[in-house]
Amino acid sequence: MFARLLALLLPLLLFAYPSEAKSLASDRITVAVTGSGSDVVLIPGLSSSPDVWSSTVAAVPGYRYHLVKVAGFDGAPAGSNASGPVLIPVADEIARYIREAGLKSPAVVGHSMGGSLAMLVAGRNPGIVSKVMVVDMMPFLGAMFGGASATAESVAPMATQIREGIAKSAGDARKAQIESTIASMVKTVEMRPSAVAQSLASDPAVSGQGMYDLIVTDLRPELPKINVPMTVLWVVPQGAPLTQEKMAGFYRASYAGAPQAVLKHIPNSYHFIMYDQPELFRTELKAFLEAK
Repeated sequence: MFARLLALLLPLLLFAYPSEAKSLASDRITVAVTGSGSDVVLIPGLSSSPDVWSSTVAAVPGYRYHLVKVAGFDGAPAGSNASGPVLIPVADEIARYIREAGLKSPAVVGHSMGGSLAMLVAGRNPGIVSKVMVVDMMPFLGAMFGGASATAESVAPMATQIREGIAKSAGDARKAQIESTIASMVKTVEMRPSAVAQSLASDPAVSGQGMYDLIVTDLRPELPKINVPMTVLWVVPQGAPLTQEKMAGFYRASYAGAPQAVLKHIPNSYHFIMYDQPELFRTELKAFLEAK
């Protein structure tokens, strides 16, 4: 009886008390490690913490998970992310971590901004990862703001306004805006408070810069450099005037540069798929990790 109980609790205990990764002198990211088995790097999204993966890690044992936390998000000191670009420097640090920790071709899974980071790591560091899963992120977010003809230059003014709006938000107005945003991204009501808390605890300037970077950074030219298996999970954004068919076409066009990418629509979910469709997400993750 005790042995059975221990077996059930062990994944939870491993996540609750993650070991520290091999020392990485970085003021842009920190990494905690939990579990044992093949290496999997998990990267959360904008203004999120590794806590978004907690139930996933507990439900999918058998791997050594490397949980990335971006400086400036969810209470972490901003460090070098306090000024200048965030997206590409953080991707460079994740790649450096993989090398310095001695990881042998890990799988990399990223949600939202984490998906962009995963693509950057794989595309700019050939041979460093074995496979990539992108959870609800496209290679050029600017196209969602500026249309099919958008370029980094054409969406820069809008991205600047958004950055400044996030960076300067404060008090009750900031809290109300974050709650409204999370409500559109998390369908499961009981999961919203933790997402709101993580965002509120994030540095507004870092969050604003991160959003700016996502809008103006076009990763479509990077896709042909990613020569490993890819899985892309996507949803129809809440409130978007797009049918599932149109969204599917948009994703196919966006990922045309990575013909190996397997694009999968996740129904009845908002942006945080691991919250809204946890069982389906775990099924997809297991299939992704087990595939040779």
